[in-house]
Amino acid sequence: MTEVLNSYANARDPQSPLDIRPVTGTIGAEIRGVQLSGDLDAKTVQAIQDALVRHKVIFFREQHHLDDAEHEGFAALLGDPVAHPTVPVAEGSRYLLELDSKEGYAASSWHTDVTFVDAYPKASILRGITIPEAGGDTLWANGETAYEGLPEPLRQLVNTLWAVHTNLYDYANILAAGPKNAEAARAQIDRHKNVFASTVYETEHPVVRVHPVSGQRSLLLGHFVKNFVGLNQADSARLFNILQDHITRPENIVRWRWQAGDVAIWDNQSTQHRAVADFGLQRRTLRRATINGDVPTGIDGRSSRTIRKERAREYEPA
Repeated sequence: MTEVLNSYANARDPQSPLDIRPVTGTIGAEIRGVQLSGDLDAKTVQAIQDALVRHKVIFFREQHHLDDAEHEGFAALLGDPVAHPTVPVAEGSRYLLELDSKEGYAASSWHTDVTFVDAYPKASILRGITIPEAGGDTLWANGETAYEGLPEPLRQLVNTLWAVHTNLYDYANILAAGPKNAEAARAQIDRHKNVFASTVYETEHPVVRVHPVSGQRSLLLGHFVKNFVGLNQADSARLFNILQDHITRPENIVRWRWQAGDVAIWDNQSTQHRAVADFGLQRRTLRRATINGDVPTGIDGRSSRTIRKERAREYEPA
């Protein structure tokens, strides 16, 4: 029992030179005393990389000095920054994505960033700019503890499963749980149709991904999943809900209350996240950099593969 409990412990590394404060027992840590910039020394950068793999998502308060250029400069220290494959970059930046929610809408569905492509980002770096007075928190879920906590029959099942991920899905269903503002909802759906899904991607990923650094296994799902390979839509939907419920158990989640100037960095290879769309008409603006990742590998050693990439001809919900 002690070994099982220790495998879930989100304890700081006593060898780390950083001031790390775990936020929950399974995921998330705040790092204090570091001013992020493109000029950080190599030792600190490596310590941040190590903490990211260990804690899955790390938080830095009071990074008010960061502008777009410094944000991009810091991102380049963690790897090769890349722009979103379909959404234009934020004005004045090279590869930052702007998340600007004015009508209470946000990415309020569980997902891992950009899994509809094969080599989706290994990490994301999100900077809070305008934060609601109340609401607008972000949640992250640990896919590794979710996998470890599966009952053995389910674990044996997912070890062999593959799933098709796509950016062409019924976005109206995602918005249905948000504020009932018809005009804003139509604008969001049009943006999804004309921008986010302007090029349609479908990619097959293993449901259990092996982390390229730690070697740990994690569940790779989220709202980009269209279906499981070999299963029809109805069976896929039922199984998807079972597995997602395991990932998003409260024991696997950390919730972050944003302040302006906060930075969150998450390991996109082992987590899911979602924003909480509970902030009404308050403004919520953040900018995100993403770091290029590698093609996932499953337990059997097979790699993910893109099966469709083409310009959208007519929008049809998946």
